[in-house]
Amino acid sequence: MGILVTDLDGKCLYSNAAYQKLSGWAGEALLGSHWSAQVHPDDRQSVLEHWEAALQAHQPYLCESRIQGVNSDSVWIRRNVAALGEGHEWQGYVHSVEDISVFKAEEAVRKAAEDRFYADQQRAQVTLDSIGDAVLSTGIDGRVTYMNVVAETLTGLGRQEAIGQPLSDVFQVVDAVTRKPVVDPAQRAIESDSTVALEINSLLISRDGEELAIEDSAAPIHDRSGAVIGAVIVFHDARLSRETTAKMAHLAQHDPLTGLVNRHAFAEHFEQSLALARRHRTQMAILFIDVDNFKDINDALGHECGDIILAALAVKLLGCLRAADTLCRYGGDEFVVLLSEIAEAGDAFEVADKLREAAVKPMDVKGENIHLRISTGVSIYPEDGDTVDALLHCADTAMYECKAYNKRLFLPLSPESTIRS
Repeated sequence: MGILVTDLDGKCLYSNAAYQKLSGWAGEALLGSHWSAQVHPDDRQSVLEHWEAALQAHQPYLCESRIQGVNSDSVWIRRNVAALGEGHEWQGYVHSVEDISVFKAEEAVRKAAEDRFYADQQRAQVTLDSIGDAVLSTGIDGRVTYMNVVAETLTGLGRQEAIGQPLSDVFQVVDAVTRKPVVDPAQRAIESDSTVALEINSLLISRDGEELAIEDSAAPIHDRSGAVIGAVIVFHDARLSRETTAKMAHLAQHDPLTGLVNRHAFAEHFEQSLALARRHRTQMAILFIDVDNFKDINDALGHECGDIILAALAVKLLGCLRAADTLCRYGGDEFVVLLSEIAEAGDAFEVADKLREAAVKPMDVKGENIHLRISTGVSIYPEDGDTVDALLHCADTAMYECKAYNKRLFLPLSPESTIRS
């Protein structure tokens, strides 16, 4: 324990070796100096204010601060000051000074750990409240310990209301057919120490009685030693899941504007038709279609009208095809038709003529009378190729020849303007 004795003005009269070691000041340097001279500059103002307040209130002085030696090293100390003398005849003060550097270092580490824990906890809270799935956790006793915002919405119970309640009171799930409660998924996860799925056809009954088909899984929660201490349940609205999955599957295969199959789906249809054509030794045809005057129409009326026109054209073209045929929006104002199992090449040209005649019929778009012209190129399997790429290339080349021919003539398309590769 460091000891420092001062007069009533605070000037040093005596210091022991322990104080000299703590402060980093030699005994000779301390004599006559004010005790606050050893206090770290950053702490001095608050230390002196605390000192004056204690004197005025006639209270004991106890304060934690840093002291700084002549070599600039600082040490955390706890200073306890008592008056020296009898009654009110004080002659000075005795400062008992204790080194608390180790305690302060541990306190700093503890504070940093608490700050990190709080930050991690807040980050986890924000993350769990931001995801689309409901999250609910229980302790080993089966009582709810946490639920996120989505879980609150689906169960109809607030977080503070649910925490501490038995899981069965918060997460009421029954079999859609038998109406009997399903086996507690959290308890199953705890007992098996593994991830488990909720039983099929499960219905969550919310607090207001609404029934919701859900899908979920439960997994055990472990402590640092690996022991199971609870479980977490993740669940979501199965109806929305099915709708979303079906929508995504449709979008993966279809053009969003016209609803026609896209290039990827067209290639799959081609392979299926190719297998049948080979087995039955029949022919197939690919028609590559381009709208001749679409750019002029699009520039004049705008892209919104252009989209309306393309969607209407798709309906017209579909009306000329068999159920077994495939119409694809290949890109922009280009369409591709797959005619599966045709008897002869002439059948493809007959279909091309039907498509031209359907396209050329005027349509009314926002009060505008629109006339479309299309150029079509035809390729035949197996004469022009036996792969989708080869047949598309031939049909595309023929389509551009047809387009150039019509451009030179400056005439509306006629049946004779359909060209085969």
